[in-house]
Amino acid sequence: MISLRWPTFWLGMLTALVLSATAWAAGADEDNPIVPFVGNYVGSAEVLSVDGGRIPRDMSVSIRAVDDGFTVQWTSITHKPDGRLKEKSYSIDFKPSERGGIYSAAMRRNVFGHEVQLDPMKGEPFVWGRIHDQTLTIYSLFVDEQGGYELQQFDRTLTEDGLVLEFTNLRNGDKQRSVATFLKRQ
Repeated sequence: MISLRWPTFWLGMLTALVLSATAWAAGADEDNPIVPFVGNYVGSAEVLSVDGGRIPRDMSVSIRAVDDGFTVQWTSITHKPDGRLKEKSYSIDFKPSERGGIYSAAMRRNVFGHEVQLDPMKGEPFVWGRIHDQTLTIYSLFVDEQGGYELQQFDRTLTEDGLVLEFTNLRNGDKQRSVATFLKRQ
């Protein structure tokens, strides 16, 4: 009968390799400032409109680390007064810019296959994000046909159990909608 045993040297090398790979992967995660935000969050709120009305809305967000950037996916479900539900979902990849803590949205690929921003002069949203302290902020700028603008700002601030979401929508400097709510980590 032949006994197959790993020599101690090779077993030690394999162990060292596994530990090194684990430490490298953990270090790579620690280098990405999005890591504390990674997770799935849910909540609901009443959105305050410019006319003072309150619109019930269910919200969810999923944040994932991807390479040295991240992906944010979010869904909002608006409860209409007639009982209908209106659902909107978005998913945007963010890549680090040359400026620390500021991320460009990678929303489409150019002819060379590189991920690039959309063009606000073509009516597309210009989207970027930043991480400052415990807050992940995503901005979305739209330029309308008359040259006016709409700016949406999503602040997601970490708490012990989830995120505080503060959303503001401005049109040419005038507040259109806003919401502040808590999204619980799942």
